[in-house]
Amino acid sequence: MDVTDVPERRRYEALIDGELAGIAEYRASERIVTFIHTQVMSEFEGKGVASGLIRAALDDVRAHDKKVRAVCPFVKGFLDKHSDEYGDLVA
Repeated sequence: MDVTDVPERRRYEALIDGELAGIAEYRASERIVTFIHTQVMSEFEGKGVASGLIRAALDDVRAHDKKVRAVCPFVKGFLDKHSDEYGDLVA
C-alpha cells in the first residue's frame, strides 16, 4: 500500500496496485492538521487499509513537525489505542 498526501484535495490517499483504496480528509493550518473523515472503499474493507493509512498520515504529520486534532472518530480511536506512539502529536 502506498500512502501519499494530496494537498490540493486536502487528503491522504492509500493506493493498492494503483487503485484508490482509502482516503483520510483533513484541514491544515500552519501548525495543526485536523483529520475530519476517513473512508475505505468497499472492496478493500477489512484489510487494514484505514489503520495503515492513518499510521502513514500521522508519520507524515510528525515529519513536518505539526500536531494533530482528530474530529474523525476512526482517527480519534486510533490515537487513543496508539497513544504511546502518537500521543505526542495530539494538539
